[in-house]
Amino acid sequence: MPRYHKLGNIPEKRHTVFKSPEGDFYYEELFGTVGFDGMSSLMYHTNRPTQVKEVVKSYPVAPKVAVEKNMKSISLQGFSVPAIDDFLESRKTVLFNADCYIVLASPKKSLTEYFYKNTDSDEVIFIHEGSGKLRTHLGNIEFEYGDYLVIPRGMIYQIEFNTENNRLFIVESKSPIYTPKGYRNWFGQHLEHSPFCERDIHPPTELETYADKGDFTIKVKKEDMIHEYIYACHPFSVVGWDGYNFPYKFSIHDFEPITGRVHLPPPIHQTFEAAGFVICSFVPRLYDYHPDAIPAPYNHSNIDSDEVLYYVDGDFMSRNNIERGQITLHPAGIPHGPHPGAMERSIGQKETEELAVMVDTFKPLMVTEEAVKIQDDDYFQSWLD
Repeated sequence: MPRYHKLGNIPEKRHTVFKSPEGDFYYEELFGTVGFDGMSSLMYHTNRPTQVKEVVKSYPVAPKVAVEKNMKSISLQGFSVPAIDDFLESRKTVLFNADCYIVLASPKKSLTEYFYKNTDSDEVIFIHEGSGKLRTHLGNIEFEYGDYLVIPRGMIYQIEFNTENNRLFIVESKSPIYTPKGYRNWFGQHLEHSPFCERDIHPPTELETYADKGDFTIKVKKEDMIHEYIYACHPFSVVGWDGYNFPYKFSIHDFEPITGRVHLPPPIHQTFEAAGFVICSFVPRLYDYHPDAIPAPYNHSNIDSDEVLYYVDGDFMSRNNIERGQITLHPAGIPHGPHPGAMERSIGQKETEELAVMVDTFKPLMVTEEAVKIQDDDYFQSWLD
Protein backbone atom coordinates (compact mmCIF):
# COMPACT_ATOMS: atom_id res chain seq x y z
CA MET A 1 0.00 0.00 0.00
CA PRO A 2 1.97 3.05 -1.19
CA ARG A 3 1.29 5.57 1.57
CA TYR A 4 3.67 7.31 3.95
CA HIS A 5 3.00 7.21 7.69
CA LYS A 6 4.93 7.96 10.86
CA LEU A 7 4.36 7.43 14.57
CA GLY A 8 6.31 8.40 17.68
CA ASN A 9 9.65 10.22 17.72
CA ILE A 10 12.22 10.09 14.91
CA PRO A 11 15.38 12.09 14.10
CA GLU A 12 15.44 14.74 11.39
CA LYS A 13 17.80 12.72 9.18
CA ARG A 14 18.08 8.98 8.55
CA HIS A 15 21.10 7.05 9.82
CA THR A 16 22.21 9.75 12.23
CA VAL A 17 22.74 9.77 16.00
CA PHE A 18 19.45 9.68 17.93
CA LYS A 19 19.37 9.70 21.74
CA SER A 20 16.79 9.65 24.50
CA PRO A 21 16.32 12.70 26.78
CA GLU A 22 18.54 10.86 29.27
CA GLY A 23 21.32 10.59 26.68
CA ASP A 24 20.95 6.87 25.83
CA PHE A 25 21.29 5.76 22.23
CA TYR A 26 18.28 4.64 20.23
CA TYR A 27 19.01 1.83 17.77
CA GLU A 28 17.88 2.13 14.15
CA GLU A 29 16.42 -0.81 12.18
CA LEU A 30 15.29 -0.95 8.55
CA PHE A 31 12.10 -3.00 8.22
CA GLY A 32 11.89 -3.70 4.49
CA THR A 33 10.64 -6.05 1.80
CA VAL A 34 11.80 -7.24 -1.65
CA GLY A 35 15.42 -6.67 -0.69
CA PHE A 36 15.96 -2.90 -0.61
CA ASP A 37 13.47 -2.34 -3.44
CA GLY A 38 10.08 -2.80 -1.75
CA MET A 39 8.08 -1.10 0.97
CA SER A 40 10.13 -0.25 4.04
CA SER A 41 10.01 1.60 7.35
CA LEU A 42 12.78 2.90 9.62
CA MET A 43 12.35 2.08 13.30
CA TYR A 44 14.18 3.33 16.40
CA HIS A 45 14.50 0.97 19.41
CA THR A 46 15.24 1.56 23.07
CA ASN A 47 17.37 -1.61 22.99
CA ARG A 48 19.20 -3.47 20.24
CA PRO A 49 16.57 -5.76 18.61
CA THR A 50 19.16 -8.47 17.85
CA GLN A 51 19.69 -9.97 21.33
CA VAL A 52 18.76 -13.66 21.08
CA LYS A 53 19.26 -15.62 24.32
CA GLU A 54 18.05 -19.04 23.23
CA VAL A 55 16.29 -20.99 20.49
CA VAL A 56 14.12 -23.31 22.56
CA LYS A 57 12.72 -25.62 19.90
CA SER A 58 11.57 -25.87 16.31
CA TYR A 59 8.67 -27.88 14.94
CA PRO A 60 6.84 -28.32 11.61
CA VAL A 61 3.44 -26.75 10.88
CA ALA A 62 3.15 -27.56 7.18
CA PRO A 63 -0.39 -28.41 6.04
CA LYS A 64 -1.01 -32.07 5.21
CA VAL A 65 -2.28 -32.62 1.67
CA ALA A 66 -5.38 -34.76 1.16
CA VAL A 67 -5.99 -33.97 -2.54
CA GLU A 68 -3.02 -32.59 -4.46
CA LYS A 69 -4.62 -32.26 -7.91
CA ASN A 70 -8.23 -31.38 -7.19
CA MET A 71 -10.77 -31.16 -10.04
CA LYS A 72 -13.97 -31.32 -7.99
CA SER A 73 -16.07 -28.42 -6.76
CA ILE A 74 -16.13 -28.66 -2.98
CA SER A 75 -17.86 -26.98 -0.07
CA LEU A 76 -16.50 -26.64 3.47
CA GLN A 77 -18.49 -25.90 6.61
CA GLY A 78 -16.14 -23.29 8.03
CA PHE A 79 -17.89 -22.92 11.37
CA SER A 80 -17.25 -26.62 12.00
CA VAL A 81 -13.59 -25.81 12.65
CA PRO A 82 -13.25 -26.28 16.42
CA ALA A 83 -12.68 -23.38 18.80
CA ILE A 84 -9.21 -23.73 20.38
CA ASP A 85 -7.62 -21.67 23.14
CA ASP A 86 -4.25 -20.98 21.54
CA PHE A 87 -4.16 -18.55 18.60
CA LEU A 88 -1.60 -20.45 16.52
CA GLU A 89 -3.05 -23.88 17.26
CA SER A 90 -6.49 -22.65 16.22
CA ARG A 91 -5.29 -21.81 12.69
CA LYS A 92 -6.26 -24.58 10.25
CA THR A 93 -5.04 -24.37 6.66
CA VAL A 94 -7.76 -25.76 4.40
CA LEU A 95 -6.50 -24.81 0.91
CA PHE A 96 -3.06 -23.77 -0.32
CA ASN A 97 -0.63 -23.46 -3.19
CA ALA A 98 2.82 -21.93 -3.70
CA ASP A 99 1.39 -18.39 -3.53
CA CYS A 100 -1.03 -18.45 -0.61
CA TYR A 101 -2.52 -20.38 2.30
CA ILE A 102 -6.24 -20.10 3.06
CA VAL A 103 -6.79 -20.57 6.78
CA LEU A 104 -9.73 -20.78 9.19
CA ALA A 105 -9.35 -20.04 12.88
CA SER A 106 -11.53 -19.84 15.96
CA PRO A 107 -9.23 -18.79 18.82
CA LYS A 108 -10.89 -18.66 22.22
CA LYS A 109 -8.13 -16.79 24.04
CA SER A 110 -6.01 -13.75 23.29
CA LEU A 111 -2.46 -14.12 22.04
CA THR A 112 -0.68 -12.56 25.01
CA GLU A 113 1.65 -15.21 26.47
CA TYR A 114 4.10 -14.94 23.56
CA PHE A 115 4.69 -12.86 20.44
CA TYR A 116 4.30 -14.07 16.86
CA LYS A 117 6.16 -13.26 13.66
CA ASN A 118 5.36 -14.74 10.24
CA THR A 119 8.47 -14.31 8.10
CA ASP A 120 7.04 -16.39 5.23
CA SER A 121 3.95 -14.38 4.42
CA ASP A 122 1.95 -11.21 4.59
CA GLU A 123 -1.28 -11.97 6.46
CA VAL A 124 -4.77 -10.72 5.70
CA ILE A 125 -7.02 -11.56 8.67
CA PHE A 126 -10.74 -11.04 8.05
CA ILE A 127 -12.72 -10.65 11.27
CA HIS A 128 -15.99 -12.57 10.84
CA GLU A 129 -16.87 -12.73 14.51
CA GLY A 130 -15.20 -10.98 17.43
CA SER A 131 -13.48 -7.71 18.22
CA GLY A 132 -10.37 -6.56 20.02
CA LYS A 133 -6.95 -5.02 19.49
CA LEU A 134 -4.05 -5.95 17.22
CA ARG A 135 -0.83 -5.04 19.07
CA THR A 136 2.35 -4.75 16.98
CA HIS A 137 5.84 -3.33 17.35
CA LEU A 138 4.75 -0.50 15.02
CA GLY A 139 1.60 0.32 16.99
CA ASN A 140 -1.89 -0.91 17.79
CA ILE A 141 -5.14 -1.15 15.84
CA GLU A 142 -8.64 -1.68 17.24
CA PHE A 143 -10.71 -4.13 15.15
CA GLU A 144 -14.26 -5.43 14.89
CA TYR A 145 -16.62 -7.44 12.69
CA GLY A 146 -15.93 -6.91 8.99
CA ASP A 147 -12.37 -5.60 9.33
CA TYR A 148 -9.48 -6.82 7.21
CA LEU A 149 -6.23 -6.67 9.19
CA VAL A 150 -3.28 -6.48 6.78
CA ILE A 151 -0.09 -7.55 8.57
CA PRO A 152 3.15 -7.41 6.53
CA ARG A 153 5.60 -10.29 6.81
CA GLY A 154 8.06 -9.93 9.67
CA MET A 155 5.65 -7.92 11.82
CA ILE A 156 5.85 -8.91 15.50
CA TYR A 157 2.38 -8.98 16.97
CA GLN A 158 -0.10 -10.08 19.59
CA ILE A 159 -3.91 -10.09 19.43
CA GLU A 160 -6.30 -9.28 22.27
CA PHE A 161 -9.88 -10.49 21.84
CA ASN A 162 -12.83 -9.10 23.76
CA THR A 163 -14.70 -12.43 23.87
CA GLU A 164 -14.13 -16.16 23.37
CA ASN A 165 -16.36 -16.22 20.27
CA ASN A 166 -13.97 -15.39 17.45
CA ARG A 167 -14.10 -16.51 13.82
CA LEU A 168 -11.29 -15.55 11.46
CA PHE A 169 -10.76 -16.09 7.72
CA ILE A 170 -7.05 -15.71 7.00
CA VAL A 171 -5.06 -15.49 3.77
CA GLU A 172 -1.29 -15.87 4.04
CA SER A 173 0.46 -14.42 0.98
CA LYS A 174 3.96 -15.40 -0.12
CA SER A 175 4.25 -12.05 -1.93
CA PRO A 176 3.44 -8.55 -0.62
CA ILE A 177 -0.21 -7.49 -0.41
CA TYR A 178 -1.11 -4.32 -2.31
CA THR A 179 -4.23 -2.40 -3.23
CA PRO A 180 -5.05 -3.03 -6.92
CA LYS A 181 -2.95 -1.16 -9.49
CA GLY A 182 -6.10 -0.17 -11.37
CA TYR A 183 -7.26 1.90 -8.40
CA ARG A 184 -4.06 4.01 -8.21
CA ASN A 185 -2.41 6.67 -10.36
CA TRP A 186 1.33 6.68 -11.12
CA PHE A 187 2.01 8.50 -7.83
CA GLY A 188 0.16 5.84 -5.82
CA GLN A 189 -2.89 7.94 -4.95
CA HIS A 190 -6.27 6.24 -5.21
CA LEU A 191 -8.27 7.38 -8.23
CA GLU A 192 -11.78 8.82 -8.19
CA HIS A 193 -13.34 5.61 -9.53
CA SER A 194 -11.72 3.45 -6.84
CA PRO A 195 -14.29 1.72 -4.56
CA PHE A 196 -12.32 2.94 -1.54
CA CYS A 197 -9.70 5.58 -0.81
CA GLU A 198 -7.00 6.53 1.68
CA ARG A 199 -9.59 7.73 4.21
CA ASP A 200 -10.81 4.14 4.54
CA ILE A 201 -7.35 2.75 5.38
CA HIS A 202 -6.45 2.91 9.06
CA PRO A 203 -2.80 2.55 10.13
CA PRO A 204 -1.69 2.16 13.76
CA THR A 205 -2.49 5.11 16.02
CA GLU A 206 -1.15 3.92 19.39
CA LEU A 207 2.53 3.09 19.90
CA GLU A 208 3.53 1.05 22.96
CA THR A 209 7.20 1.45 23.88
CA TYR A 210 9.03 -0.74 26.41
CA ALA A 211 12.66 -0.78 27.52
CA ASP A 212 12.17 -3.95 29.59
CA LYS A 213 14.81 -6.68 29.67
CA GLY A 214 14.20 -10.31 30.56
CA ASP A 215 12.97 -13.39 28.70
CA PHE A 216 10.53 -12.69 25.85
CA THR A 217 9.25 -15.55 23.68
CA ILE A 218 8.72 -14.89 19.98
CA LYS A 219 7.39 -17.72 17.83
CA VAL A 220 8.75 -17.24 14.33
CA LYS A 221 7.26 -18.95 11.29
CA LYS A 222 9.75 -19.74 8.52
CA GLU A 223 9.37 -22.29 5.72
CA ASP A 224 6.47 -24.06 7.44
CA MET A 225 8.38 -24.35 10.71
CA ILE A 226 7.78 -22.59 14.03
CA HIS A 227 10.98 -21.59 15.82
CA GLU A 228 10.63 -20.49 19.45
CA TYR A 229 13.13 -17.74 20.23
CA ILE A 230 13.89 -16.19 23.61
CA TYR A 231 14.93 -12.56 23.25
CA ALA A 232 16.60 -10.49 25.96
CA CYS A 233 14.55 -7.34 25.33
CA HIS A 234 10.86 -6.59 24.92
CA PRO A 235 10.00 -6.69 21.18
CA PHE A 236 7.80 -3.58 21.48
CA SER A 237 10.80 -1.32 22.01
CA VAL A 238 10.16 1.13 19.16
CA VAL A 239 10.02 4.82 20.17
CA GLY A 240 9.21 5.99 16.65
CA TRP A 241 9.19 5.01 13.01
CA ASP A 242 8.30 6.26 9.55
CA GLY A 243 7.88 4.75 6.11
CA TYR A 244 5.56 2.72 3.94
CA ASN A 245 5.68 -0.76 5.51
CA PHE A 246 3.21 -1.12 8.38
CA PRO A 247 0.01 -2.93 9.41
CA TYR A 248 -3.38 -1.40 8.72
CA LYS A 249 -7.06 -2.22 8.71
CA PHE A 250 -9.73 -1.80 6.08
CA SER A 251 -13.40 -2.52 6.75
CA ILE A 252 -15.39 -4.49 4.20
CA HIS A 253 -18.26 -2.13 5.10
CA ASP A 254 -16.26 0.76 3.59
CA PHE A 255 -16.04 -0.92 0.17
CA GLU A 256 -18.28 1.05 -2.19
CA PRO A 257 -19.66 -1.34 -4.83
CA ILE A 258 -19.46 -0.66 -8.55
CA THR A 259 -22.76 -1.37 -10.36
CA GLY A 260 -24.03 -1.29 -13.95
CA ARG A 261 -27.04 -1.83 -16.19
CA VAL A 262 -26.08 -5.47 -16.80
CA HIS A 263 -24.09 -7.96 -14.74
CA LEU A 264 -20.45 -6.94 -14.27
CA PRO A 265 -17.59 -9.44 -13.82
CA PRO A 266 -15.86 -10.24 -10.49
CA PRO A 267 -12.89 -7.83 -10.92
CA ILE A 268 -15.21 -4.96 -9.89
CA HIS A 269 -15.13 -6.47 -6.39
CA GLN A 270 -11.32 -6.60 -6.16
CA THR A 271 -9.90 -5.32 -2.87
CA PHE A 272 -6.30 -6.61 -2.64
CA GLU A 273 -3.81 -8.14 -5.03
CA ALA A 274 -0.62 -10.16 -4.74
CA ALA A 275 1.69 -11.88 -7.21
CA GLY A 276 -0.43 -15.01 -7.62
CA PHE A 277 -3.96 -14.17 -6.51
CA VAL A 278 -6.53 -11.47 -5.73
CA ILE A 279 -8.95 -10.92 -2.85
CA CYS A 280 -12.43 -9.50 -3.57
CA SER A 281 -15.26 -8.18 -1.38
CA PHE A 282 -18.93 -8.80 -2.17
CA VAL A 283 -21.01 -6.24 -0.30
CA PRO A 284 -24.67 -5.05 -0.18
CA ARG A 285 -25.45 -3.26 -3.44
CA LEU A 286 -28.10 -2.45 -6.01
CA TYR A 287 -28.58 -5.05 -8.70
CA ASP A 288 -28.22 -4.39 -12.43
CA TYR A 289 -30.87 -1.97 -13.69
CA HIS A 290 -31.36 -2.85 -17.38
CA PRO A 291 -35.09 -3.72 -17.71
CA ASP A 292 -34.19 -7.26 -18.84
CA ALA A 293 -31.11 -7.69 -16.62
CA ILE A 294 -30.31 -11.04 -15.03
CA PRO A 295 -28.63 -10.20 -11.70
CA ALA A 296 -27.35 -13.74 -11.15
CA PRO A 297 -23.86 -14.32 -12.58
CA TYR A 298 -23.68 -16.09 -15.90
CA ASN A 299 -22.16 -19.56 -16.11
CA HIS A 300 -18.43 -19.28 -16.59
CA SER A 301 -15.40 -21.52 -16.85
CA ASN A 302 -12.44 -20.93 -14.59
CA ILE A 303 -9.83 -21.68 -17.24
CA ASP A 304 -6.98 -19.86 -15.50
CA SER A 305 -7.92 -19.64 -11.82
CA ASP A 306 -9.40 -21.45 -8.85
CA GLU A 307 -12.25 -19.53 -7.21
CA VAL A 308 -12.77 -19.59 -3.45
CA LEU A 309 -15.78 -17.90 -1.84
CA TYR A 310 -16.11 -17.38 1.90
CA TYR A 311 -19.72 -16.57 2.83
CA VAL A 312 -19.95 -14.02 5.63
CA ASP A 313 -23.58 -12.91 5.96
CA GLY A 314 -26.80 -12.30 4.06
CA ASP A 315 -28.37 -14.31 1.25
CA PHE A 316 -25.89 -15.18 -1.50
CA MET A 317 -28.35 -15.22 -4.39
CA SER A 318 -26.45 -17.48 -6.81
CA ARG A 319 -26.18 -20.42 -4.38
CA ASN A 320 -28.68 -22.67 -2.62
CA ASN A 321 -28.36 -23.79 1.00
CA ILE A 322 -25.48 -21.51 1.91
CA GLU A 323 -24.60 -20.90 5.58
CA ARG A 324 -22.42 -18.36 7.38
CA GLY A 325 -18.78 -19.38 7.37
CA GLN A 326 -19.19 -21.77 4.43
CA ILE A 327 -16.42 -21.97 1.82
CA THR A 328 -16.81 -23.09 -1.78
CA LEU A 329 -13.99 -23.99 -4.16
CA HIS A 330 -14.60 -24.05 -7.91
CA PRO A 331 -11.41 -25.31 -9.56
CA ALA A 332 -9.94 -24.14 -12.84
CA GLY A 333 -10.91 -26.14 -15.91
CA ILE A 334 -14.61 -26.78 -15.29
CA PRO A 335 -17.59 -24.42 -15.66
CA HIS A 336 -19.71 -23.28 -12.75
CA GLY A 337 -22.58 -20.89 -12.26
CA PRO A 338 -25.83 -20.29 -10.40
CA HIS A 339 -27.51 -23.22 -8.70
CA PRO A 340 -30.78 -24.49 -10.27
CA GLY A 341 -33.49 -21.85 -9.85
CA ALA A 342 -31.08 -19.09 -8.77
CA MET A 343 -31.03 -17.36 -12.15
CA GLU A 344 -34.82 -17.33 -12.36
CA ARG A 345 -35.20 -16.09 -8.78
CA SER A 346 -32.84 -13.20 -9.40
CA ILE A 347 -34.79 -11.65 -12.27
CA GLY A 348 -36.60 -8.54 -11.12
CA GLN A 349 -34.73 -8.33 -7.81
CA LYS A 350 -33.49 -4.83 -7.00
CA GLU A 351 -30.75 -5.32 -4.39
CA THR A 352 -28.75 -7.79 -2.35
CA GLU A 353 -27.57 -7.80 1.26
CA GLU A 354 -24.90 -10.45 0.66
CA LEU A 355 -21.49 -10.20 2.27
CA ALA A 356 -18.65 -12.46 1.16
CA VAL A 357 -14.89 -12.62 0.59
CA MET A 358 -13.50 -14.18 -2.59
CA VAL A 359 -9.97 -15.40 -3.32
CA ASP A 360 -9.06 -16.15 -6.96
CA THR A 361 -5.73 -17.94 -7.38
CA PHE A 362 -3.80 -18.42 -10.61
CA LYS A 363 -2.29 -21.72 -9.53
CA PRO A 364 -4.37 -24.74 -8.50
CA LEU A 365 -5.17 -25.10 -4.81
CA MET A 366 -4.45 -28.28 -2.90
CA VAL A 367 -7.02 -29.58 -0.43
CA THR A 368 -5.75 -30.39 3.06
CA GLU A 369 -6.69 -33.02 5.62
CA GLU A 370 -8.23 -30.23 7.74
CA ALA A 371 -10.52 -29.37 4.81
CA VAL A 372 -11.66 -32.97 4.37
CA LYS A 373 -12.85 -33.01 7.99
CA ILE A 374 -15.42 -30.27 7.26
CA GLN A 375 -16.23 -31.10 3.62
CA ASP A 376 -19.71 -31.56 2.10
CA ASP A 377 -19.10 -34.60 -0.12
CA ASP A 378 -22.13 -34.01 -2.37
CA TYR A 379 -21.58 -30.35 -3.28
CA PHE A 380 -20.18 -31.07 -6.74
CA GLN A 381 -23.53 -32.66 -7.68
CA SER A 382 -25.64 -29.72 -6.49
CA TRP A 383 -26.18 -28.34 -10.02
CA LEU A 384 -28.22 -31.36 -11.10
CA ASP A 385 -31.90 -30.69 -11.86
